[in-house]
Amino acid sequence: MNFTSTQFVTSRRMAAYEPLHQISMWEETFKNSGNFNASASIIVEADTKLSAQSEDTSQGILGTSNKYDQEATKPVDKVQRRLAQNREAARKSRLRKKAYVQQLESSRLKLIQLEQELERARHQGMYVSGGLDANHLGFSGTMNSGIAAFEMEYGHWVEEQNRQTCELRNALNAHITDVELRMLVDNGMSHYFDLFRMKATAAKADVFYMMSGMWKTSAERFFLWIGGFRPSELLKVLVPQLDPLTDKQLTDVYNLVKSCQQAEDALSQGMDKLQQGLAKAVADGELGEGSYAPQMGTTAMKKLDDLVTFVAQADHLRQETLRNVSELLTTRQTARGLLTLGEYFQRLRALSSLWATRPREPA
Repeated sequence: MNFTSTQFVTSRRMAAYEPLHQISMWEETFKNSGNFNASASIIVEADTKLSAQSEDTSQGILGTSNKYDQEATKPVDKVQRRLAQNREAARKSRLRKKAYVQQLESSRLKLIQLEQELERARHQGMYVSGGLDANHLGFSGTMNSGIAAFEMEYGHWVEEQNRQTCELRNALNAHITDVELRMLVDNGMSHYFDLFRMKATAAKADVFYMMSGMWKTSAERFFLWIGGFRPSELLKVLVPQLDPLTDKQLTDVYNLVKSCQQAEDALSQGMDKLQQGLAKAVADGELGEGSYAPQMGTTAMKKLDDLVTFVAQADHLRQETLRNVSELLTTRQTARGLLTLGEYFQRLRALSSLWATRPREPA
């Protein structure tokens, strides 16, 4: 029997699937045909090519597997680096906060020492009657130390806000992950809440000082409302910088602005009534040389306690507005909002400096 070309092609195709079985079949065929020696080279060639194909196939699979393994490890390495960076940023933040607390404690001790020295000086007669006294500046005793402590704390607060604003700007430009951005957002929100806590303590020391806004720059005082910014006005500053907003977000922000305005109107009306009541209490007192009627003093002091409550309520409205708007926005939008607030107050302070140092025409 002759081994035709058709049989050879068919055998080569089948050899790709069952090489050992086919080789045995070929051996039987060639033994029967008496032409085994002539076809042995064909078997060796087929076996050699089959081995080469198997080797190429295995190398291809192995190469592909190695490639996938290398690509699979890339995201893991990136996540590990990000987590390490987050841990380092959190560690530095804790160190800064610890140093800040230590500095505040040191400042508090210095203020106590200063107050004790002033008290000793008064007892020693260094202040003569009718001379310049702390009372003429609107402060006295612990009131003065409380306001001085607030001014020092607020100075550190502004420095930290400037640092956080710069950090947010760099983070947004670097397109970091939302997980890393959330840490900066939480720090920024906590920083504003710290300010409200500081103001509540200072208002109890001297509510007139807090209402006057003397701790702010002149441009900031121009927009003052019950010892701080008006929430609805700042929302109007923020919204144009947060585009694009979804339809639901726009509706929610609009409703928040409307609620803020209603709360602001109620507080403003209450402040007007309080001011009228305080003016009446002072006017109804009996005039005398440096003395007032006890009844007038009691009524007026009650009004001042109410004034402290109004300042606290205004700050509570400011705090809740920040909290609510952050819940309506994404993490990245909230970061942009905090950056906008920081830059807005920076511009107001810069405007105050420009106005104070402007060239003046000779009189």
